[in-house]
Amino acid sequence: MRSALFVPGDSERKLEKGLGSGADCLFIDLEDSVALDAKETARSVTAEFLKHALPQTSRPRLYVRVNDFDTQMTEQDLDSVMAAAPEGIVLPKSGHGRDVTELDARLRVHEANHDLADGATRIIPIVTETAAATLAAGTYYRSSPRLEAMTWGAEDLATDVGAQERRHADGTYRDIFRYARVQTLLGAVAAGVQPMDTVYPDFRDEAGFRRECEEAAIDGFTGKMAIHPAQVSIINDVFTPSSEEIQKARSIVEAFEAAGNPGVLAVDGAMLDRPHLKKAQNLLRRVGEA
Repeated sequence: MRSALFVPGDSERKLEKGLGSGADCLFIDLEDSVALDAKETARSVTAEFLKHALPQTSRPRLYVRVNDFDTQMTEQDLDSVMAAAPEGIVLPKSGHGRDVTELDARLRVHEANHDLADGATRIIPIVTETAAATLAAGTYYRSSPRLEAMTWGAEDLATDVGAQERRHADGTYRDIFRYARVQTLLGAVAAGVQPMDTVYPDFRDEAGFRRECEEAAIDGFTGKMAIHPAQVSIINDVFTPSSEEIQKARSIVEAFEAAGNPGVLAVDGAMLDRPHLKKAQNLLRRVGEA
């Protein structure tokens, strides 16, 4: 999953537009982008949208961001949308791996009630929206086999810690948010799932957005969330391995296999060891080559 586009769950027009955005996944939002008095409408609109969605092979994957546990609205959200079988649930303000385990248990009940395959619904938590949650980003290992990716957010964290600014004048994150970003990356890798970078609020700043995507890819993130369809093509471009990268990865894997999988060997004049092999295998796995 390279790109995930947030779409308000109460807007039929934006949901339909999202289908043609080119995003790998839509995060249909029942949380922040929906006013409190529009929650029920959003649930209804989202459920109908999911029910009439085209087969998965011809559209983005469809996830639903529910309201967090503390709101006491999570179960209402799940009651409304699970009958329509979304591919996954995005859990905001996840405080610990235990929250994913709790959501796993709730999803199992809903899947059974609606004759859905056990474990079919995936989970992506947003793991840095409070100070305590950021410090617990390393607790998601083995929290649930449904766990597919981990991502982070800066806005709620800024409120929690009382930060007046999230970024420096040059657009780079201030230290507290760089820390949250690194915590998410390390926590996801430790859990064996995809690390996904957070949103970039200024969708008109294409140069700044591309630069942030490129920096995230260099650091190890393999996808990014978007708040506007205009951001999707940039995300897909940056996070799609080039043909040269894919061919190089194939060459490394094939060289190790041909040599009997040694600890180290020379490929094109460079000495490579097992970490290079693992990196090549991970890249091929991302593009669908085992």
